[in-house]
Amino acid sequence: MTQTTTTETPAAGPGTGTRRTRPRIHRAWFVAAVTFVTIIGAAAFRAVPGLFTDPLHTEFGWSRGTIGAAVSVNLALYGLTAPFAAALMDRFGIRRVVAVALMVIAAGSGLTVWMTAAWQLLLCWGLLVGLGTGSMALAFAATVTNRWFTERRGLVSGILTAASASGQLIFLPLVAWIVEAYDWRPAAVTVALAALAVVPFVWLLLHDHPADVGLKPYGAAEFVPKPAPVPGAARRALKVLASAARTGPFWLLAGTFAICGASTNGLIQTHFVPAAHDAHMPVQAAASLLAVIGVFDVVGTVASGWFTDRFEARRLLAVYYALRGLSLLFLPLLLAPGVHPPMVLFIVFYGLDWVATVPPTLALCREHYGEDSAIVFGWVLASHQVGAALVAFLGGVARDVFGTYDVVWYASGALCAAAALMALVIRRGTAEVPVSVAR
Repeated sequence: MTQTTTTETPAAGPGTGTRRTRPRIHRAWFVAAVTFVTIIGAAAFRAVPGLFTDPLHTEFGWSRGTIGAAVSVNLALYGLTAPFAAALMDRFGIRRVVAVALMVIAAGSGLTVWMTAAWQLLLCWGLLVGLGTGSMALAFAATVTNRWFTERRGLVSGILTAASASGQLIFLPLVAWIVEAYDWRPAAVTVALAALAVVPFVWLLLHDHPADVGLKPYGAAEFVPKPAPVPGAARRALKVLASAARTGPFWLLAGTFAICGASTNGLIQTHFVPAAHDAHMPVQAAASLLAVIGVFDVVGTVASGWFTDRFEARRLLAVYYALRGLSLLFLPLLLAPGVHPPMVLFIVFYGLDWVATVPPTLALCREHYGEDSAIVFGWVLASHQVGAALVAFLGGVARDVFGTYDVVWYASGALCAAAALMALVIRRGTAEVPVSVAR
C-alpha cells in the first residue's frame, strides 16, 4: 500500500550525501477509500425495500406483487444504467457522474414521503433511485480499479464490492428501528440525507485519473497519460455490447451473474424480512439478521478478492455458486419465530458468499475484454439486476399465490447449481485488448 519517495539530506562530511527513503501511502488508496464511502451512501436506500413492504401494504393496501414491481424496476435500472454510466465516466469524469447520481438517489428517496398512488412508487422508488444507484453500481468500482490500480486489483475490487454490504450493515438496523418507532417516511428521509452527505466528499476528493495529480497507477512501472474524453457514451456502450455479445464467455458470465442477482438482491434482500415475518419473527430481528449477512459479506468479498489474485477465477465462481445453492435449499427449514443457532449458521455461511462472486467475475471480464472490461462488466451487471428484478417481482407474486416463499427458495437453489456448472465452462482468457476492436 506504500510507495517510496527519496529525499536528500546533508551528510556528516563535506562533499558527501546520504539518501533517505520515506514510505508514503499511494493516493490510489485514498481514492479507493472515497469510492468505498460513496458506494456505502448509494447502498443505503437499496438496503431498505424489504423493510418497507409491510408498512406500504398496510397503509395503502397495495399487494406485495405491486410493491415487488417497483423493486423490480429499481433493480433492473440499477443494472441497465451501469454500462452507460461507465461510458459517461469516460466522457465527463467520475466525479461529475457520481455527484449527480447521489443527488438523484436523494431526490427519489425524499419524494416518496408524498406519494399516494402506486405509480408514484414506481417513479420514485423504481425510476429515480434505480437510475441513481445504477450510476453508482459496481461498474463504478470497476472503473476506479482499472484506472488507479495495476497491482492488487482483485483485492481492491473485493473491498469496493464489500462497500455495498457495509451500507446495508450500517443502515438496516437503523432504518428498521426508525420504521418500527416512527413509520417508514422518516426512514426514507434519513436515507435521502445520507446520500446527500456523501456529495461533498466526492466533489472534493474523488479524482478522475492518477495523471490528474501527476502519479502513476498503483503498481505501474510507467506513467500513464490521462486518456482524452470519449464522446458518444451511449453509442460506445452499445458498440461494446454488440462486440461482446459475439463471444461465448460474455453469455456465460451474464447467465451466471443473472442467477447471482436472482439469489441475492432479488431474493434475500427483498424477501427475507417478509418471509421471516411470515414465520412470526419480529421485523427488527429479521432486519438485524440481514445486517449480519452484510458483516460477513465484507469478510467474504475481501477474501474473495485476495483469492482471485491467486487462484483461477472460474473455479472460484463454481465453488461459490454451489455453496450458495446448497444453503438456500435448507432455508425454509430454518425460518422460525425466534433466532436459533442453525439460522445464525445460515446467516454466516450465506453472508460469506453474498457477493463473493464479483471479484472473479470482474477478473474474467478483464481477461477477455481488456480496456473495455468496465463497460462489459456493466452489461454483465445488467444481467445480474435483471435476474434480481425478476425474482423480486415473481417472489412477491409467489407469496400472494401460494401463501409461502418456499417454492422460491427451492427454485433459487436449483438455479445456483446450474450457475456452478456454467462457470466451469468459461474458457481462459488471455487477450488484454479492447473488445470493441477485437474480432
